[in-house]
Amino acid sequence: MTEKINSAVEVSLRRISAQTVSDICDLSETLSEAQRNKVADNGTSIAEAHFSENAWFRAVYADEVPVGFVMLHIGSDYDVIDCPGAFLWRFMIAGPFQRMGYGEKAIALVVREMKARGFAELFTSYGLGEASPEGFYKRLGFVTTGETYDDEVEAVLSFAN
Repeated sequence: MTEKINSAVEVSLRRISAQTVSDICDLSETLSEAQRNKVADNGTSIAEAHFSENAWFRAVYADEVPVGFVMLHIGSDYDVIDCPGAFLWRFMIAGPFQRMGYGEKAIALVVREMKARGFAELFTSYGLGEASPEGFYKRLGFVTTGETYDDEVEAVLSFAN
């Protein structure tokens, strides 16, 4: 799964392997303290994914450089995420690679994957306050649903299937 940001950089979503897991986990350390309070460390997310039958996760790469992590929960199991569709459970772009378009392109790849699976919307939730990703999600077209997950605002991105 790849998409061009420009002629020089290709963004892709790749499976995480035993050879790459440390690099992906280390990306969490590049976030500001405020950002780290908004998203779980990648290592924790990967561990949680292995205990959920509904988790789907990938590393985000810009060319051959790991720049982020994405994890979805697909389907409702009521154990972790009570959402019958596709839920963007975790998403991060490493500090040095933010505001370069990689996050937007990674979400576009996720949407393409979800469309291929027959979904027409992608849910997520986020915390408000310092370092909130609210502006990022709104720019991509996510709208709040009026619901919450724990203390986070729920939002949904609808797309034609």
